[in-house]
Amino acid sequence: MNLETVLLLETVNFAAEKHKTQRRKDPEATPYINHPIGVARILSYEGGITDITVLQAALLHDTVEDTDTSLPELEAVFGATVARIVQEVTDDKALSKQERKQLQVEHAPHCSHQAKLVKLADKLYNLRDLNRCTPSGWTPQRVQEYFTWAAQVVKGLRGTNAALEEKLYQLFKERGIET
Repeated sequence: MNLETVLLLETVNFAAEKHKTQRRKDPEATPYINHPIGVARILSYEGGITDITVLQAALLHDTVEDTDTSLPELEAVFGATVARIVQEVTDDKALSKQERKQLQVEHAPHCSHQAKLVKLADKLYNLRDLNRCTPSGWTPQRVQEYFTWAAQVVKGLRGTNAALEEKLYQLFKERGIET
């Protein structure tokens, strides 16, 4: 087994342990770990990304935001680059939801290329998930507002990965959102 395979499996295991009690907000309460694995898969399978640090960051992208994981812990286990990418895509939960959403729009153009890749794949996964099934308690208007906001974030990520961007633009077009 090569080193990159070992690293990816260690990363998947770490993320699975950290997210083991969490569920998505869909009606089936899907295990949360499906999300970071899906984001990494979108990057590799659809985006053609083979950079191991980007794939690791995709697997870990919600650990600091949604679990007891710290950035120093990620850096100690996975290195400074992975920790930096995760930090770039992590929202500050001390801020209101509206502030966090606005900061994503403002910060998107200034992220590293690696972080932009993770953001694109994360948005693509979440938007596909919203099209597949509406989270419990969400109205059609809230879903549309999420798509509109996501389009603003994605606008700041232009020029990062043509394949992923095209798939996102198609989703926005289907919803009547200008990009």
